Parts: sequence; C-alpha cells; structure tokens
Amino acid sequence: MSSGAGEFSLPLRVYIEDTDAGGIVYYVNYLKYMERARTEFMRSLGFGKGYIFNRDLMFVVRDVSLSYEQSARLDDEIEATAGIARLRGAGLVFSQRVRRAGETLCAGKITVACVDREGVKARRLPADMVDTLRPFAPSDQ
Repeated sequence: MSSGAGEFSLPLRVYIEDTDAGGIVYYVNYLKYMERARTEFMRSLGFGKGYIFNRDLMFVVRDVSLSYEQSARLDDEIEATAGIARLRGAGLVFSQRVRRAGETLCAGKITVACVDREGVKARRLPADMVDTLRPFAPSDQ
C-alpha cells in the first residue's frame, strides 16, 4: 500500500472468483476493488471501523460513474487507487482507477455521503476528518 501525491494505491491480484468463464474480470468487481482502496485509504488516515462506529456514522455510496477501458484477466497483478476529487460538507467524491502496469483499466468517480447510523440521514463530516482529508483534496475548493 502506498499513499503519495494525493493518491492511495492498493496492490491486488485477480483470482478466479473475480472472473467470468473466459477468465476476464466481471465488470462489477472493479467496484469491489475500488471499495477496498477507499476503505484502506481511509483506514491509513486513522478512519477505520472503530473511528466510524464510535461516532455513530457511516458512509453510503450515492453516485457512481465508471469508464471501462481494458479488461483485467485471471492472475493479473493490478492496483486500485483512491484520491479525493472533492471534499463536501456531508460527503466526499473519490477519483479512482484500477490499473495494470500503469495502464488504466477502469476509471471512475464515486460519491459517498456521510450519514448517521440510526436514521441514515445526511450529516456533516466530523471536523477532525475534514482537517485530515483537506490536504488530499484539490486546492480549488
């Protein structure tokens, strides 16, 4: 795992369970790879399960936009990345990619909303989270 220049990278390998009968990664699995990268990115900054649960909040995916460019195949070594495209009061927009040897296979923007656990209603991001995430967000916000 690495984090630098505002982009977090998680190395992964394609297993048979990720593929169709032809050994090509099934399209929905790119979202799973991106989810793992977002989770590990946030965990690396101190916002793991304990932090989230102790503040009675959770994140829900609100919007997804993906572009599939190439196919990953069985046993490929790939990486899923996560970077912050936009920091909002009650959520985040992540810019994400799945790459193989530097070549983009899938790229997307995933919007997640911060909600309270009880009522699943939108709530502001905690101030300490905003302070930590701000350096990773574009400066034009």
